[in-house]
Amino acid sequence: MSIARHPRPPELEGISIEKIMKTHVARFSERDPDWEAFEDAKIEGYKRAQHRFIGGGGSGKHTDPKAIPPRAHTLSVMYVQPGQGNAPHTHEVEETFFVLQGYLDAFIEDEEGNRLTTHLGKWDCITCPPGVIHGYDNNSLEPVWFQVMLGRGKPETMGYADDDLYERRDDHLKSG
Repeated sequence: MSIARHPRPPELEGISIEKIMKTHVARFSERDPDWEAFEDAKIEGYKRAQHRFIGGGGSGKHTDPKAIPPRAHTLSVMYVQPGQGNAPHTHEVEETFFVLQGYLDAFIEDEEGNRLTTHLGKWDCITCPPGVIHGYDNNSLEPVWFQVMLGRGKPETMGYADDDLYERRDDHLKSG
């Protein structure tokens, strides 16, 4: 006989292990790349696809039925072609980029526009603290695949540093 030494969260009390297994495994083959996950992804230079595994990530889309229900964090895999990246932004929580394949130039910047960039390769990672302006670019000649984790199960939509993008930051959530 096995004894669980810690309680289950309330939403899993009385739930069978079969149901837990079914709702807590996410296979890449079942992920749909979301090329419109973010408002800036509609702009050349910021195009990328989000593959959600846990929760909705920083896109604000928290209802992906194929994703594992989030609790303490989100996890997505991003696919970014050469010459693409994302707009400088902040989050209210920590965001981590972990490179799986290819090369990524991750940056942080201050409110005066001073920027520091670091070149990340396979299995390298960077953590961006809450409130620090950050982002990434793929300046290489090949696509990059990397994991993105946000430190809250349902984080707010990213806070773009650009005023126009910030004002439109939730437009990608509107239907049609």
